Amino acid sequence: MLKNNTSSLFSLPEGIHFINCATRGPFSKAVEQAGIDAIQQFSPSIHQIRPDDFFERAWVVRELFDQLINSQDKERIAIIPSVSYAMAVVARNLFRKPGLRAGQHILLLGDEFPSDVYAWSRVCKELSLTIVTVPMPDSEAVGQEWNARILEAINEDTALVVMPHVHWQYGIKFEIEKIAERARAVNALVAIDGTQSVSALDFDVQKVKPDLLVCAAYKWLMGPYGMGLAYFGEFFDGGIPLEESWMARQESNLFYKLTEYQENYRPKAYRYNVGEHSHFIQMPMLEVALREKLAWGCESIQAHCQSLWQQPVQKLASLGVRFEPEAERAHHLVGIRLPASTDVVKVQQALEARKVIVAARGQGIRVSPHLYNTATDMNALVEALTDVLT
Repeated sequence: MLKNNTSSLFSLPEGIHFINCATRGPFSKAVEQAGIDAIQQFSPSIHQIRPDDFFERAWVVRELFDQLINSQDKERIAIIPSVSYAMAVVARNLFRKPGLRAGQHILLLGDEFPSDVYAWSRVCKELSLTIVTVPMPDSEAVGQEWNARILEAINEDTALVVMPHVHWQYGIKFEIEKIAERARAVNALVAIDGTQSVSALDFDVQKVKPDLLVCAAYKWLMGPYGMGLAYFGEFFDGGIPLEESWMARQESNLFYKLTEYQENYRPKAYRYNVGEHSHFIQMPMLEVALREKLAWGCESIQAHCQSLWQQPVQKLASLGVRFEPEAERAHHLVGIRLPASTDVVKVQQALEARKVIVAARGQGIRVSPHLYNTATDMNALVEALTDVLT
């Protein structure tokens, strides 16, 4: 656990207040160096590449992610290119769900990220299912009421619940343990997008027991773009992958036997790995990024971000903006809800002109600090918003 911020571990530009990890997590110096080393070592050692080199480093990354989410089974971790890829796996296998029947529904949340929404229209038509959306409540404090409505909406007609751990726009925390427990009670599957929470906010597979947890690598994992990691539960053990990669089959590391075509897949989640998942340049970067997150710890990140918000919340509330109650929001991703008449894009642009980098999302400004941020960054945010809103 770290006691101080880690700004010295990053090559962030001076004078820029980057409070926007939820859009793109910066590489640490160590992650950058891992990529540089991988590039520089590739050509000189290309004649030494062994068949096992296509597999071994990816196994290390799976094991590290397994530790991060406490899945206790690295064979349930797959290397995927995006959240949409993992959601497509769920859609591809939904017909295999025991007890599935026409007229059931897939439960979604309102104002959700598109990758968690677009996967379901086609499969609903194919399987005669419907989509039920639980909208964000129009209330002063959203979290408690929204969680209650989600729990109430899960019933015997629910086939699948798709939701995040933390809302990508507003930072509202969802009671995923209770929601997953309710889903299991009615024999519904649970697919969770952990992209905006995993590594910054504790996620324990043993407590939640999701059927899917997926996490893009380029945000809070601070790894390369175009990579991600997913946990697949027991439901998917005999499932159908999106692609028939040669690497997913038994004995695929024995190159001299590749034309002895194998019918059997490697166990558990291996079949869901994207083709060419070895990523000789990017995989070392993701490995270093995961080791850093394990070393830093979610508690340190949340505690640091919580401390950064203490004074800004009090000062900004006087400007008429709204915050979710502290107990209902994550500290690493906070939605500042602006008055309804406010042009949030213009507010973002005005902040950017003052070198305060945040994101316009929905009816608010999403502010997402990390360990590299300091009170100076947050003070700059407060000053800039004060100028813009008064």
